[in-house]
Amino acid sequence: MGKIQVETCGDIEGLKVITPAVYGDKRGYFMETYNYNDFKAAGIDCEFVQDNQSSSTRGVLRGLHFQINYPQDKLVRVVRGKVFDVAVDLRKGSKTYGKWFGVLLSEDNKKQFFIPKDFAHGFLVLSDEAEFCYKVTDFYHPNDEGGLAYNDPDIGVDWPFEEGVELNLSDKDTKWGSFKEYTEKYKK
Repeated sequence: MGKIQVETCGDIEGLKVITPAVYGDKRGYFMETYNYNDFKAAGIDCEFVQDNQSSSTRGVLRGLHFQINYPQDKLVRVVRGKVFDVAVDLRKGSKTYGKWFGVLLSEDNKKQFFIPKDFAHGFLVLSDEAEFCYKVTDFYHPNDEGGLAYNDPDIGVDWPFEEGVELNLSDKDTKWGSFKEYTEKYKK
């Protein structure tokens, strides 16, 4: 241990912000972005089976997404640009059910965000462009994605919207239901 620093996220059990050790000099830097032994020692014992990467521009908001039948643990980071990343607790019986936590991820701070199974996830791009990378513990299953409205007042995410920047959502992200509808549908 010692190559990563792990912080808990408020009172939401399971969420973790990871800051890797970065070794730099005038040539640049080196860091381990993932080491199973270090993560296991920090309480993150997962088998990641797929890596994903996306590129987005300023004002893009992706989410809040979750997997219905094949939930995934996620380890997310930004390799270029800056995003505000959010997780919402959807775990049955959790004392923080419906609560959210957000963290700034950027190429400069090199932080990573671990999001356990049964959380909704989304992010808002705060730089001109952002490249977002994430490891997941289950493969992509078509037709298994669910979502919550990013602006649902019952969740109350405090997105850092920038004045004068137009919000850019996919069609599906404009149509997700409310947290109340989710709770009724899945009888949480």
